[in-house]
Amino acid sequence: MTTRYPWDLFPPVWIHANESTVKQHPSYRAAKSGDPDAAYLLVDALLNPIIVEQLADTFAQQKPTLVSAHAVEGSGVNAIPEALADMLARQLGWPADNGIVQINIVAHTGADGFSRLARQARFDGDAKAGKSYLLTDDFVGQGGTLANLRSHIMSRGGNVVGATVLTGKPHSAMLALDEYSGNLTRPPYMKGANYRISGDLTNTDNVMNNTFWIGVQPALSKEMLEFAANKIEGCLGVNG
Repeated sequence: MTTRYPWDLFPPVWIHANESTVKQHPSYRAAKSGDPDAAYLLVDALLNPIIVEQLADTFAQQKPTLVSAHAVEGSGVNAIPEALADMLARQLGWPADNGIVQINIVAHTGADGFSRLARQARFDGDAKAGKSYLLTDDFVGQGGTLANLRSHIMSRGGNVVGATVLTGKPHSAMLALDEYSGNLTRPPYMKGANYRISGDLTNTDNVMNNTFWIGVQPALSKEMLEFAANKIEGCLGVNG
């Protein structure tokens, strides 16, 4: 089981093209099934120059190493992530590392939310301590594959600065949580801690004392938490 790291201030995932455009491209199916030529045709057609420029500006000083999620699909090894990494490496002049690979089959393509949570990607391969990495994948849904690839690299001392994908739903780009709830000064571990508060925290106490809390941890993405929330609402008949 992969130990995930909190997302902290991880930036939103850079998405190059909308999902329907990618999936309707004539090279998509072959690329997804492992045809490298089809993958390069697909990426070359849909790589977004605005996104490329944003990546260049954001990481001009770090020049991170590009690492792709070599996902094993039912029909073969998905060739799109590596093609995306290679093409970005050429355009940006950054290094690419294809030595980190996924070592299990998770069959996430077309899977429902529960299956994506239950079947976690595992990776193998060396990452260099202190080096900056930028992740690439073909698609971002709940962000589980990116989370596990990031954790694999971080567990070996690498620094993952961001991620970019060929496609994904816009709301899935935000992996890091953007808000917290409850009065964080109340837990026992805060005793004796040095901190500053604003106001009397009446509302945070109200959230803490009068709402129903589900045990979660900060390595979950927003998309994962929304999936869990929707399931709870369904059980309670809220969104039916």
